[in-house]
Amino acid sequence: MPNKKIEISTINEMFDLGVQISKQLVTGDLIILTGDLGAGKTVLAKGIGSGLGHQTVSSPTFVISRIYKGKPNFIHIDAYRLLGFGSESFIDLDFETYLDTSIFVIEWGKDFINTLSEQYLELVIKPGESDDSRVVELSPIGNRWSNFQL
Repeated sequence: MPNKKIEISTINEMFDLGVQISKQLVTGDLIILTGDLGAGKTVLAKGIGSGLGHQTVSSPTFVISRIYKGKPNFIHIDAYRLLGFGSESFIDLDFETYLDTSIFVIEWGKDFINTLSEQYLELVIKPGESDDSRVVELSPIGNRWSNFQL
């Protein structure tokens, strides 16, 4: 799948995009969310979590990660506080032990993703034409994502 851009007009549309993405995820999948503070990364992550059956997904900003148990587990990571400390700071958290049982959504994860996998879906969120609108660009990396469609 080549990069695709999706225009989002409201917070609810961002959440719904997350739900739509969740329907195609399988154990071991990694989603990277990139965008400025306030871009909508956590709202998108909440939509993905909701689509996977977790209705109370909250931001992991201050705890770095939250693990929602299930089949598969949903692991939501906010790596913002790890930026500038190198990949060792991420490796030390031992997330790779969950790869076989989990779906990952990693906010601010671009610098750390290669410690887990070389196959992932990156969603870059940029400001749209109005204050509330966003443009989400989907960038599939690796064979796993070659047939991903929205």
